[in-house]
Amino acid sequence: MGTAIVIFVLAIIVVCAILSIRKRIKYGSACCGTHDAAPKKIKVKDKNKAHYPYTYNLNVDGMHCSNCARRVENALNSKDGVWAKVNLEKKSVLVRAKNSLEESELSKIISDTGYTVIS
Repeated sequence: MGTAIVIFVLAIIVVCAILSIRKRIKYGSACCGTHDAAPKKIKVKDKNKAHYPYTYNLNVDGMHCSNCARRVENALNSKDGVWAKVNLEKKSVLVRAKNSLEESELSKIISDTGYTVIS
């Protein structure tokens, strides 16, 4: 009876390991602890730089992978009149805006996403 229980527990562990490996192969491993599919990119329709007279350059801490960068870009690009582009190597975000924005408003959007703006 004891042997059957040990075999059953080992079988459950093996099944969980196989499912985890399968998920990692399918979605890749993300540094931010999630192994879900990458979020769908929010595309900005107006990419004419002349339409964005205000620019902000923010340093963001906590971005380590392309999924992190996409989350930050999506959060900012979802705001009307904003076009953001992340430079992952420099850990910075170039934000272009059609209207004047407070940096505190941009910082709040980024912090709500789970990252920290460094002044």
